[in-house]
Amino acid sequence: MLVDTHCHLDAAEYNADRDAIASAAHQAGVEIVVPAVGHFNFASVKESCTRYPDCYAAYGLHPMYINVHRTEDVAELQTWVNREKPVAIGEIGLDLFQTRIDRPGIDQAEFSLQEQFFKEQLKIARDFDLPVLLHVRRANDQILKHLRRIKVKGGIAHAFNGSMQQAQEFIKLGFKLGFGGAFTWPRASNLQMLAKDLPLESIVLETDGPDIPPVWLGKTRNSPTELPRIAQTLAELRGISPDVVARQTTANAFAVLGVPPTNAAFH
Repeated sequence: MLVDTHCHLDAAEYNADRDAIASAAHQAGVEIVVPAVGHFNFASVKESCTRYPDCYAAYGLHPMYINVHRTEDVAELQTWVNREKPVAIGEIGLDLFQTRIDRPGIDQAEFSLQEQFFKEQLKIARDFDLPVLLHVRRANDQILKHLRRIKVKGGIAHAFNGSMQQAQEFIKLGFKLGFGGAFTWPRASNLQMLAKDLPLESIVLETDGPDIPPVWLGKTRNSPTELPRIAQTLAELRGISPDVVARQTTANAFAVLGVPPTNAAFH
């Protein structure tokens, strides 16, 4: 059994064959966490997780849609969390790549708005005692700053691509680090170092489907059916058995996400 801790199964890229993708993942023993990105897809995430028994919903407001989010979306998120009992708040976080705040032409106002939404969602996670699924792109230190101020029960730093020191800081705060297709590419030397040297107890697997395909897919659509091969690649990198990777990363996912309320497979 494996857990894909981050896959946008409700995305339009799966519209033509979503049933087949979910069925193939089930046959491969892959369970899937499906995070929302805005109020506009809360319902489609719920529909996917209702339709497919091996899927678990998370609800959140993604920083890349900061110009789409409305002030009232925070209250709507709180309502959904209270009613639907998701496994996490997500996908939430900060994105310094899109805003280019670390380059000439800083858009400080947009990043400040990202921070406002992020802080409000951390408070929701804290109040409901839920983990968070973090979007962390060129913003590890900024996110760590907010996590130290607003204490949550941990979560997953999705698609982690920071330093070893930053990884250790996330781990201290109760977070697991998400690894997927990105570390399979030959030039991903930093990611490969992290995937090899970090404690296996701190790693969870993900695809971020339909995005971040592994090297064997090239630039084509990614999906949760690739997770067994991603796990095998991690095992080869670390020089251990794929079974060890599967057991430990699955246990890690269960530990950080808790037991979903609707599926006995997590017991």
